[in-house]
Amino acid sequence: MDLITGFMPPAGDGGQGGSPVMLIVMMVGMFAIMYFLIIRPQQKRQKEHKAMLEAIKKSDKVVTSSGIHGTVVDLDGTTMTLQIAENVKVKFDKAAIVSKQQ
Repeated sequence: MDLITGFMPPAGDGGQGGSPVMLIVMMVGMFAIMYFLIIRPQQKRQKEHKAMLEAIKKSDKVVTSSGIHGTVVDLDGTTMTLQIAENVKVKFDKAAIVSKQQ
């Protein structure tokens, strides 16, 4: 209802109904935005982390997901042994390594 004239437009008029094509275009647009803002950066981080894990070698200093800092003393397939203190060696899964220290 128009507040100035008191006129109410006929029912069904007003252009409120969108076309199905426009709905599909909007859905595709939303998916594209989600892909470029969420999915693609996550895939990039996963590739970088995998490359970092494969590049680890003996005597590298690393940090585990639990926050333990250590030096790699042995690599064995999917596990590695870290020396976290003098005469203290702990075996970790490679997936537990978060970062490599300089």
